[in-house]
Amino acid sequence: MPQRPTLLGARGVVASEHYLSAEAGLRILHAGGNAFDAAIAATLAEGVVNPHMHTFGGELSALVYTAHDRRVFAVNGDTVAPRAATIEWFRAHGLSLIPMTGLLPAGPPAIPHALLMVLARFGTLSFAAVVTPALELAEGGFPLHPALHGPAPEHLLGDFSLTGSAHVFRETWPSSGAIYLPGGRLPEVGELVKNPDLGRTFRRLIAAEERAAGQGRRDGIAAAVDAFYRGEIADLIAAHAVAHGGLLAREDLHAYRSRIEPPVALDYHGWTVHKCGPWSQGPVFLQQLGLLAGFELRALEHDGAEYVHLLAEAAKLAFADREQYYGDPDFTDVPLAGLLSEPYAAARRALIDPRRASLAQRPGDPRGGRALLTDAEVFAARDWGRGTVYVAVVDRARNMASFTPSGGWIPTSPVIEGLGFPLGTRVQTFYLDPHHPNALVPGKHPRTTLTPTLVLRNGAPAMVLGTQGGDQQDQWTLQVFLNLVEFGMEVQEAIEAPRFSSVHFPSSFFPHHATPGGLRVEGRIPAAVRDALGARGHTIEVEDDWVAGDVLCIRVDAARGVLRAGADPRGEVSGRMPSYAIAW
Repeated sequence: MPQRPTLLGARGVVASEHYLSAEAGLRILHAGGNAFDAAIAATLAEGVVNPHMHTFGGELSALVYTAHDRRVFAVNGDTVAPRAATIEWFRAHGLSLIPMTGLLPAGPPAIPHALLMVLARFGTLSFAAVVTPALELAEGGFPLHPALHGPAPEHLLGDFSLTGSAHVFRETWPSSGAIYLPGGRLPEVGELVKNPDLGRTFRRLIAAEERAAGQGRRDGIAAAVDAFYRGEIADLIAAHAVAHGGLLAREDLHAYRSRIEPPVALDYHGWTVHKCGPWSQGPVFLQQLGLLAGFELRALEHDGAEYVHLLAEAAKLAFADREQYYGDPDFTDVPLAGLLSEPYAAARRALIDPRRASLAQRPGDPRGGRALLTDAEVFAARDWGRGTVYVAVVDRARNMASFTPSGGWIPTSPVIEGLGFPLGTRVQTFYLDPHHPNALVPGKHPRTTLTPTLVLRNGAPAMVLGTQGGDQQDQWTLQVFLNLVEFGMEVQEAIEAPRFSSVHFPSSFFPHHATPGGLRVEGRIPAAVRDALGARGHTIEVEDDWVAGDVLCIRVDAARGVLRAGADPRGEVSGRMPSYAIAW
């Protein structure tokens, strides 16, 4: 039996990583806002209460479905490499990889522009309205929760908690310590944590919006964008980067733009699955679906050795192509049509040996139709990322928002004094190999792991889902999706089912390690299944019973006029902050 019930609502559902952010989104729905207003409010609140996972200095990948014109849009809220960040610069300074922490891997904060852009294009309320819940949490404080406090299992949060970061805050980053270690002391769980500087940042943007309105202008949100990227805030960010040896300059902030663009989609037995483009890892979900579409999954035992083996081998093939081809399409020629074509999927599908695990990185050639590249053509292999949240909202009109915010993690970069947030360090995911599709180039988007999912059924809203979890996101959410559409599970049951993930391919994060044949499985997967997988050649890493991500899902039950929502209990069971869904 599931540990939690599936929640049912008719007017709207908000799902997020923290109950206060879920409440912020529901508050906006009650105030007459739509799904996009609510998702923005919840995201802003997440950046206050879960700063080890995401802050206002980070990034956003999002998908939105607009009910009035029945269209899906992707939101590219990824940062870009600063103009001074070149492969030659890093090599000249003796670096073969871009470091994970500090200011060298920092790019322009992307999420402020992305959220304001989404609000202007799809929302109905003002920035002042949607930011109010987050503003109240920043100025009035929120109770410190166990996940932010720490300690936590090392493989989940490591140094991302305040306990793990305290020595850095005390000794190296006093601006971070001033907020999160008041008086130099680690606060206890339940104590209020306040961030008045972040509150002042929000108020600066509100003031810019209100000044524009007072002048009779209708571009108040654009005025807030200018206030962030071209005014005093930009001056403070640029000065902070210089003071800490970063490459980010004021010109990078002036030039930064998020954008709204077409999504990538694939039909799977009548379910149209939408993902962000190959600047994210999103299409890898679709490639896995394309491979699996040729198998009778329902005939297999769910979580049996044959099923787990099949999904793991499909993941290896899809992620090998990610490493070989994915990157910012403005800089990289990504053969996406070929990667998602059925003939290519059929050729690749034939590589899956039902009796033996592959131990090689095996990208194919979608342009030439070859199932494999030669060893000389394959990029050499070089821990899942720990800082991401997910926000999903479906409203009364059946607008759908699927947001994956991340970055600006407080353990990886110092808080900017006077602003209350650190810069994101996503530039670390670039390679310093000029031939790699994700090679560092000034102005280029680093390939991101942030990968929300939005699904239509016969052109109508069906579901949104997502999770934290770096490279594993598109494996865990794929398993939940298949639990729903192939095995007929209820939403909460589909989320709580045991999960597994391949770590066979190079990690997106510093230092890009790979574990050939590595397969992580939750301890609830039976020992007999684990043994059978080991006999096939998988290197099994048994994790705790409830650790593999924090999937949230909202499903539209059009026949009954009901929304069905589930939230992952894994955070609660493992001692972290549990995910939440609130139905209305």
